[in-house]
Amino acid sequence: MTAHVLVVEDTAANMRLISMLLRKAGHEVLQAVNADEAIALARAHLPDLILMDIQLPGTDGLAATRILKDDESTRRIPVVALTALAMRGDEQRMLAAGCDGYIAKPIQYKKFLEKVSGLLAGSPPE
Repeated sequence: MTAHVLVVEDTAANMRLISMLLRKAGHEVLQAVNADEAIALARAHLPDLILMDIQLPGTDGLAATRILKDDESTRRIPVVALTALAMRGDEQRMLAAGCDGYIAKPIQYKKFLEKVSGLLAGSPPE
């Protein structure tokens, strides 16, 4: 299934890796390096999934997620936190902020693609 995935990531190496994995899996990829760009792209393109880095310059990924979830046009798009924040309580904090799932970095590519496929198929995240 080809899906449109918005990747929000400010680290160039991470953006290249995640985008390459998604494209090899047959998905179309939109890219944003900050929250404002992500919000604009999400509103304009209504992707099937948003992979949101949390630690972004300026507005962080949790604030961007809240904005997207408060907007009628984008609230149904699943937003998955894609972050190196992996301390106890971080996942719960991200889910409470409106994220629909959580993927810790560094990613393990097979598990990453399995989670993305499950989310696109409508399965709840682990």
